[in-house]
Amino acid sequence: MRFVSAEDIDKFVSPRDLVEALRDGFAQGCEAPLRSHFNMERSNEDDATFLIMPAWQKDGAAGVKVAAVVPGNSARNLPAVSGTYILLDAVTGQPSAVIDGTKLTTRRTAAASALAADYLARKDTTDMVMVGSGAMAPQLIRAHASVRPIKNVTIWNRNGDKANKLAGEIAELGFNATGTDDLEGACKAADLISCATLSTEPLVRGDWLRDGTHVDLVGAFKPTMRETDDAVMKKCRIYVDSFEGASAEGGDVVQAIDSGAIAKSDIIGDLFGLTRGEVKGRESDGECTVFKSVGHSLEDFAAAVAVVKAVGK
Repeated sequence: MRFVSAEDIDKFVSPRDLVEALRDGFAQGCEAPLRSHFNMERSNEDDATFLIMPAWQKDGAAGVKVAAVVPGNSARNLPAVSGTYILLDAVTGQPSAVIDGTKLTTRRTAAASALAADYLARKDTTDMVMVGSGAMAPQLIRAHASVRPIKNVTIWNRNGDKANKLAGEIAELGFNATGTDDLEGACKAADLISCATLSTEPLVRGDWLRDGTHVDLVGAFKPTMRETDDAVMKKCRIYVDSFEGASAEGGDVVQAIDSGAIAKSDIIGDLFGLTRGEVKGRESDGECTVFKSVGHSLEDFAAAVAVVKAVGK
């Protein structure tokens, strides 16, 4: 059985590699039941979430991710999401690889956002705002830059020191990166706004979006969470990673539907439809688009297969 570390994933698999692996994965499909999602109560901090996400292909490999989302880890200087992925042999069902699930999760989540942006963001997107500076932020920046010519990155976080620290790290990768405490001003000048937070209150507002903006929403994976207000959802053409997951768990979508700001029928398409050419992506440079992801076990499965293949070469 192969053990694949976080360092192996970063060494052997580029951001664009995973975008293409997910493109093929969504186009081909697999068996992927809706993930099991359990609340774990905590006494002196926000509750944690326990996730189990299986997937398999007929006559092919199978896999499962076991993960925990612990908001309190921010104070411990640890990633909010941690986990392990187990890939099973296609013929025998025996474990063939155990993969660092924390790194796999951040990398595949970023790849899903970049895959959506490849259909939804303007081709000339150069200015990106990153809302949040946790473990997801650098992965999202690199992934989006693999599909669009991102040059300028502005980073906002409630903790300004963390935003500035990440900006310094991103600048070393060749981007013009700065931290800011003016989220409104940054959003008003952005081509692409990517949010990866555990916020329960809107951070980005609809009247901040200029024509042609694409909004990428990665946090708010529970109905009680959200990163945008209703005006964002009303202003944008809405896409999701999967209809089933986002309409049940994605706080930005769920709360906008509950308030009457949008209807389920306003969700134009998901990554299955986009990759298969069944729905259209961006149709003009002036329209605003939004992509809401909550995670899908197909993403982990497709990424795991691609990672093990790349590491084994």
